[in-house]
Amino acid sequence: MSGLQRILYVEDEPDIQAVARLALELVGGFTVKVCSSGEEALREVEGFAPQMILLDVMMPVMDGPGTLKALRKQPAMAAVPVAFMTAKVQPQEVALYTGLGALGVIAKPFDPMTLADEVRRLWETSHD
Repeated sequence: MSGLQRILYVEDEPDIQAVARLALELVGGFTVKVCSSGEEALREVEGFAPQMILLDVMMPVMDGPGTLKALRKQPAMAAVPVAFMTAKVQPQEVALYTGLGALGVIAKPFDPMTLADEVRRLWETSHD
C-alpha cells in the first residue's frame, strides 16, 4: 500500500510545532519535516519530497496562502495535497482556502490524539 508517509509541516509557533510533530510521528507514524516559515519551506520542500503539506495560515513575512502560491510554482509541488491549519474556520474563510487549492482546513487548537486521523482523512479525499 502506498499510503501517506512524508508530511511537511509549516508553522511558526514552536509549541504548536512540537505538539503536532509528536502527534503526527508518534500517534500517526508519519515522517514529519517541520519548517518555521514559508521561506524555509520553499528551500526544504524539494529535498524532502513531501506527499502532503500542512500550512499554518498566519505567519510573519510569508503567510500560508502566499506559501501555497509559491509552492505551486515549483513543478514537483504542483500537485502535492495541501491542508491549512488555522483557528480561522468560518465558512467564508474555509471557502477561501479551498478556493486556493487546499484540500481542507484543520481547526486549531487541534486534538493531538486525532490529528493524524484528520490528516489521513484529508489525504484520502485527494486519492479517491
